[in-house]
Amino acid sequence: MPLATGSVPAVDLPVSEARSVRTADLAVRTEGLTKRFRSGQVAVDGIDVAVPRGAVFGFLGPNGSGKTTTIRMLLGLVRPTSGHAWLLDRPMPASGASVLPRVGVLVEGPAFQPYLSGRRNLARLDANDATADPRTAPRRIDEALERVGMTAAAAKPYRQYSLGMKQRLGLAAALLRPRELLVLDEPTNGLDPQGTREVRVLVRELADAGTTVLVSSHLLSEIEQVCSHIGIMSRGRLLLQGERHEVMGSGTPHVHVTTTPADAPHAGALLEGLGVRHVTVEPATVHATVHGVLDDVEPAVVARTLVGAGVDLLGLEVRRQSLEELFVSLTGEGFDVAR
Repeated sequence: MPLATGSVPAVDLPVSEARSVRTADLAVRTEGLTKRFRSGQVAVDGIDVAVPRGAVFGFLGPNGSGKTTTIRMLLGLVRPTSGHAWLLDRPMPASGASVLPRVGVLVEGPAFQPYLSGRRNLARLDANDATADPRTAPRRIDEALERVGMTAAAAKPYRQYSLGMKQRLGLAAALLRPRELLVLDEPTNGLDPQGTREVRVLVRELADAGTTVLVSSHLLSEIEQVCSHIGIMSRGRLLLQGERHEVMGSGTPHVHVTTTPADAPHAGALLEGLGVRHVTVEPATVHATVHGVLDDVEPAVVARTLVGAGVDLLGLEVRRQSLEELFVSLTGEGFDVAR
């Protein structure tokens, strides 16, 4: 079940079963992870993240919500003020030397040499990895470039790359070796719609092959389409996390009944009699729509009741809130829903 953290009056959610999951089954885990800067600003406020092995975990939140700071603490790039973090069941940053070679990372763009080609930049990074086999480097570099669609541009100097090409090369760097965990911070930044789709396909392929993927984004459409698990950040706090279908199903369902204008008032009265809340009728010349909040009322009961009472039922749809609506209900704020 999804985990609600902190005081969030908009949604009443049960405690996550993730707390009872064996720690060895989690690729990423934190306990009370906090980062407070010298200015007094709390960038990350005591969060408990649980990313199961094999999951595609969408780390969702607007820019400035604390996602990147959290990722940097996970990777040992920033020391937490308090709390603890584990990657692949090993404490960070103490186990960084043994753990990080098993982790592919794209965070705020890697440092490439502007006058070297894309291929030579990857070769340089690979040569600096003491755990990589130099004998297989040419093949692995070619495969990484092909996976991100950069083979044709591999010989061009990095300084001539567009933002999207730089992002693709960063992804290639993260894929130079097989990884147990892939951490991607805004991986589609600068990519056109086709590039964004390609990244989504790539993430799915990696997950199908057994790689755990933590992908941070402020774009809801990205998260909805690719992730099996979701965590929502706002103002440094982790408000909600869990499996995608549970998180998306945590909101109250609404029923939309389509009938004739003549039957609409009767349909509305029947819905209220069933216990459907906040029933409204929107008449029209051809048909009318009756809206209501279902709560514990089964859609099949609604349909049977309306038809049994002689209502001309033209359509019945049950809708749950979108990811955007869920985020707004939790935080009271919105952010980019598309590029």
